[in-house]
Amino acid sequence: MSRVILVLSDALRYDAAVEGMGYLGHLVEIKAASLYKVVGELPSMSRPMYETIHTGLPSSVHGIVANSVVRCSNQPNIFNLACAAGKVTAAAAYYWFSELYNRVPYNFIDDREVDDPALPIQHGRFYTQDEYADLEVFYSAATLVRKFSPDYLLIHPLGMDVIGETFGADSSEYRNRAIRQDAWLAPLIVEWMERGYTLLVTGDHGINADKMHGGTTPAMREVPLYLLIPGKAGKGDTGEQISQLRIAPTLCRLLGLPIPGTMRGAPLVES
Repeated sequence: MSRVILVLSDALRYDAAVEGMGYLGHLVEIKAASLYKVVGELPSMSRPMYETIHTGLPSSVHGIVANSVVRCSNQPNIFNLACAAGKVTAAAAYYWFSELYNRVPYNFIDDREVDDPALPIQHGRFYTQDEYADLEVFYSAATLVRKFSPDYLLIHPLGMDVIGETFGADSSEYRNRAIRQDAWLAPLIVEWMERGYTLLVTGDHGINADKMHGGTTPAMREVPLYLLIPGKAGKGDTGEQISQLRIAPTLCRLLGLPIPGTMRGAPLVES
């Protein structure tokens, strides 16, 4: 059981991460981290995959089938499960996460910064502009760690998605954003692991050369999953291809939460 940080980089493709994220790649090389290729669920859209990652359910079951479905989750999810177990939750994320796990409609003033133990995301720092700087998201998350020491923290930068939808996944702009995210994260990863946090870095979906996602091709579905557990050796590049449905039960296992019967994927770690 440990405290956990999930970095969910929106539209981070597997190949872009492996080619561009040098510090995470270094940790994989020295087997301080494990790397998996995740085959994302469908549709390869943001809001449905946010819910899939936090419930371990496909969109046809959890019901968030498109970005246009705006309501709170009605399934057992990581935030609710953690709160029920008396744990502290936090997020530095796009406001869609507030709508999924705190309340709707989102109030652009009252819901921007929340510190409320009655909410599923107890300490939230939400942004509403797609172009909001990734580095500011990381700094907000770092502040939450230092101020509240949450048991579960979600960090959700949107930069890869914005760049991919503007320039396409084959562009230098898209590839270089992965390099920059890695460089911005590297010193924070060191600090968080020194504080005893287990880290997972993944994407919700990929993106193609035509600046789109939502479909079924590998470019739109394949994302990385880096797993870093302090004090434990990693497996390096596992070469394994895994289901996205395994992320939620893995988070439960790492947090010491009971895995609900709704989550049918096998966790990646032992008890």
